[in-house]
Formats: sequence, C-alpha cells, structure tokens
Amino acid sequence: MAVCPDSISVIICAHTEERFDYLVEAIESVKHQTVLAQEIIVVIDHNIKLLQRIKSQTSDVIIVENSGARGLADARNTGIATATSTLVAFLDDDAKASLSWLENLCAGFNDPCVIGAGGVLTPLWEGQEQTWLPAEFYWVVGCTYRGMPQTVTSIRNPIGANMVFRRKIFDEIGVFRIGLIGSRLIYCDETELCIRARQMLPGSIFLHQPQANVFHHVPAKRTTWKYFCSRCYAEGVSKAMITRMTRGNSSLTPERTYVFRTLPLGILRGLADGLLHYDFTGWARAIAIITGLFTVVVAYIISNINYYISHDKKHAIHEEVPQKLEQLFSNKAC
Repeated sequence: MAVCPDSISVIICAHTEERFDYLVEAIESVKHQTVLAQEIIVVIDHNIKLLQRIKSQTSDVIIVENSGARGLADARNTGIATATSTLVAFLDDDAKASLSWLENLCAGFNDPCVIGAGGVLTPLWEGQEQTWLPAEFYWVVGCTYRGMPQTVTSIRNPIGANMVFRRKIFDEIGVFRIGLIGSRLIYCDETELCIRARQMLPGSIFLHQPQANVFHHVPAKRTTWKYFCSRCYAEGVSKAMITRMTRGNSSLTPERTYVFRTLPLGILRGLADGLLHYDFTGWARAIAIITGLFTVVVAYIISNINYYISHDKKHAIHEEVPQKLEQLFSNKAC
C-alpha cells in the first residue's frame, strides 16, 4: 500500500435518499484506496430519514448533520469543521473513486505552494449516451469536458466532485460561500473559493491531476435538452455572481479561452463529422454548442442587468433571476 506524508479526510455530502445506493458505493470506494483516508465524513443535509438509514448500514464512517443552512455550501463547511486531517478531499455522493484516487489526487502536496488539487470525472451513463451532447459540454453533467488539460498543470479551480485542499487554508481565507440549494440556480462555489484563495494567498497553486479519476453517475434526466438549457442558464447566472463577488478582471480568464478556442473547434469538429464522415449527429453537437454558449451568455447578461437595476450591492448574494426567465429555463428535477 502506498504511503502519503499527509493525513487525509474525505467528505461526502448527501441530501436525498434517491442516491442512497450510490452513496454507499462512494463510501466503499474510499475505504479501499491505495492510500487510506484517516477519516471518511458523511454530511447529511437536513434529511432525517437519510441520516438514520446511512447510520444503520455503514460502519467506520463519521456521520454528521449539516449544522448550517440547507445546501451544499454549508454541508461542505460542516464537513470541514469536523475534519481533523491536514488535507480535506471532497467526493460527490453519486461518484465512485478509482482505486488510486487519493494517491494521485494528493501527489503534488510536497510543494508548499500547492494548496489544492482536482482530478478527472468520467461519466457513467445510466441510460443511453446521447450522441448530440458535445464533449465540450460534459461539465453540464458534472464530468470532465474537452478543453481541460490532460497533463499535470496549474489550474484556476478543480471540479467540486473531485477535489482536495489543505485544511489550513479554510482558516486563512474562510469557507464556501455559495452552493446549490435544491433547484436554486447557483453553482460554482468551488470556483469562487479558489479565486478568493489565489487573491488572498499570492503564489498559491491548484493542480490538475489527470490520473486521479472518479466515475460520476449521469442519470437519464440529465441528458435531455431541457436539462442542458437549464444547466447552461444556471452557469451564466453563477458566473455573473462570481465576477461581481471577486471583483477581478481575470476571474473568467479560463472561460474566455474556452469560448474563443475550445468551442469554435468543437463547432468545426461537429460540422466536419457531418460533412466528411456522414455522422449527422455531429451537426446536432455543433448546434448544441451554439445553443449552450448562447444560453450562458444571455443568462450572464440578464443576471447583471437584473442585479444593477433591482438590487442593492450589499444584497447581491441573495439575487434571483427574473421570474419569467427562471420559469423558462429552470428544471425542478435538477
């Protein structure tokens, strides 16, 4: 068995019994790592039935209730407050870690400049994989997307379902501020945290570790056009909020590269698949890229307009999108 010089706590947040079997699978995958976690912390987000059920069916796991407001941010913060290790890793309740996940995820922490890292999320399609869904938009279903680096390199932020941080940074910069609450259209809490960390801790680095792989379940309901548009709209709203919160001109630099380099190449690839290889789903992928980008941009603009017209800046974090647009794009099943 491999040895890690740092102790590791793994936090798994859960809120619904619908994913109970996946939660058990996630816990078991952490228990059998090549580098063992010092502790596995399961945070149950205001669901007494789920709390009682997981307590009765698991052992050697710390199970706590979310001590804060309902939602992912305070669930994660509860886990952080409970953790005692020098490194704190996060895994989604519907994700299964590969055998060497922790070993690879924590490989770069011998460098004191590294304060966090993230890995790869491979989709596990529950239904039929939708050929219209472009790989450039796999972030919609919570997975690694085309355009992300394929080698160990510095990144702005990891994906929340597969990430690790030094425990001490939360004492220095604070904890998660925003997070998904039910169907509320706010994501990207790890993005805001990492931008804040780099602003407050100059010279700090977040690493992308492509060998640190987890498998993320993708239910059929997340492979529909309705969900696709809903998630893209939510992304635009979230990125608008983060831009205002961080007040940094460079906060969306990776998104600019993605928009002006990755997506145009994806559109050309889709058109070429249709024209040259008679794969007409390529045209559907090209249309999906254009539709997704348009939806994100519209949401970003509308959110900012709504903010500056309707809200005092001190209440910005509690903003909501205009009712008609939210009704059009929101998906209560998200």
